[in-house]
This record gives sequence, structure tokens and C-alpha cells, in this order.
Amino acid sequence: MLKLSGEALMGNKEFGIDLITIKSITKQISLIYKKGIKISIVVGGGNIFRGVSASSDGMDRTSADYTGMLATVINSLILQNSLEQEGIPTRVLSAIKMDTVCESYIRRRAIRHIEKKRVVIFAAGTGNPFFTTDTAAALRASEMKCDILFKATKVDGIYDKDPKFYKNAKKLYDLNYDYVINNNLKIMDTASISLAKENNIPILVFSILEKDSLSKIIEGKGSYTIID
Repeated sequence: MLKLSGEALMGNKEFGIDLITIKSITKQISLIYKKGIKISIVVGGGNIFRGVSASSDGMDRTSADYTGMLATVINSLILQNSLEQEGIPTRVLSAIKMDTVCESYIRRRAIRHIEKKRVVIFAAGTGNPFFTTDTAAALRASEMKCDILFKATKVDGIYDKDPKFYKNAKKLYDLNYDYVINNNLKIMDTASISLAKENNIPILVFSILEKDSLSKIIEGKGSYTIID
């Protein structure tokens, strides 16, 4: 399972979608797919709309979260189009019913698509407010019986403090679930970490913006932090 944050789709922009970055991500996914590895994707929507931020500004949290879910569908459709330009068969399955643009999420249908070697993109989070797309990624990874959850970000792993602001930030390479939860390391929310722990799914955190980072990690190379 590959979890793509909405921010990762922005590239170096402050907002929206960077098509060059999308193309770069698509090529990395294509390399993995052509190696015969089954891959599914959950996409965030923070590059378009972030429910938590909107609710802190006074918007009703439930309405804000549903709006954020719709943003993930936009990102999913753009990623689907980019993947299909590479000749990769894909399906977007949304947790919110919108049959005119994509399929509705049904677990058995998703498993069948994967068996047919299609890349499944899970959109609209869990379909419920108050849950992040990180939790959706851990949930879908559990339902699809994935071997590992890749958390793609703009940073090459987990640090003890933000490396953007602290030059002496120390990288953490191998962590366990409880350490991440107890020390409130906000790489993913607590619910997603707990769900991954319960289902024994390792989480690998890496930077999707580094050249060929995904394929390097598949080969046992590259820079990352693993939580298991």
C-alpha cells in the first residue's frame, strides 16, 4: 500500500497540483508495477483542502472533512489519468458513492481488481468524518492484506525534530509502533499507527520527491525510516 500525501503532489508549490511531480511519481509507480509487484494507493487531499485547518477557522468539522474527502477524489482521478498514460490499468474506488466518476468501494471488488493486476486507488478516505487519510491507508492495507504500508512524504524519514527548521535534527531509522505513539511523533495519526500494529503491517516512511526513491527502496536501498 502506497500512501501519498496531498502535499507530496504539490512539488515545490505552496498549493495545488504540480503535473511534473505527478509525472515523476507515476513513473516510479510504473517501475514497481512492471516488476510484478501488486500495488494499491491511498491519496490525501491536503494540497487542495484540509478539513482540520478549515474546522479550526470556524467551519463545521464534519462538513470540512467531507470537503477534504472530495479533494482526495480529484487527486485520485488525476493520478489515475497519469498512470493510464503509462499504460497501467487502474481503478478509482471511492468510499463516497459517486458512480458518474468512479466506482464505489466494495472490498471484494477491490480484491478482484488487484487479482487482475490493476492498480487500485482508494479515494475519499474512510468515507467518514474525523478520520484521516492515514487511517484510511492503514484500514485499506489491512483489508487488502498488504505486506507493507509505504508512507510517501516530502522528507526522507522520521526525525526527532523538524529538519526544515533544525539543522541538528537527528534521523531515526528503526522504530516500533509503541515508541511512535508514546512519543507523539506526528508522522501519522495515532489511529493509523494502532491499526497497523494490530494487523502487523510495517510502515516505511520515505521521500517520494527523491529520484527513483520508491524503486530503490524496493531493491533494499535508499533512505527511509521503518516502523514495525
